[in-house]
Amino acid sequence: MKHLNITVKGKVQGVSFRVAAKAVADQLGVRGFVRNQPNGDVFIEAEADDFMMDMFLEWCREGAEHAVVTGVEVHDGELKNYRNFEVVKK
Repeated sequence: MKHLNITVKGKVQGVSFRVAAKAVADQLGVRGFVRNQPNGDVFIEAEADDFMMDMFLEWCREGAEHAVVTGVEVHDGELKNYRNFEVVKK
């Protein structure tokens, strides 16, 4: 298992990105959360094995149907052992 902090940039708010990210994460068994950032980015903390994480990152680079992803920043983080994947609404 590994933990990644993922920042998705572009037109990623107001396009159901978080809901789609949860659906994909649930399908792949990825755990963590997704939330909107004040600057228009979407921030994700994700935990999964290498194979599922690679598939999730591939999806993040494409995004939801109406999203326009211009960049994805990925940083390793400390494993937090999330139980599920949640959409954080602030």
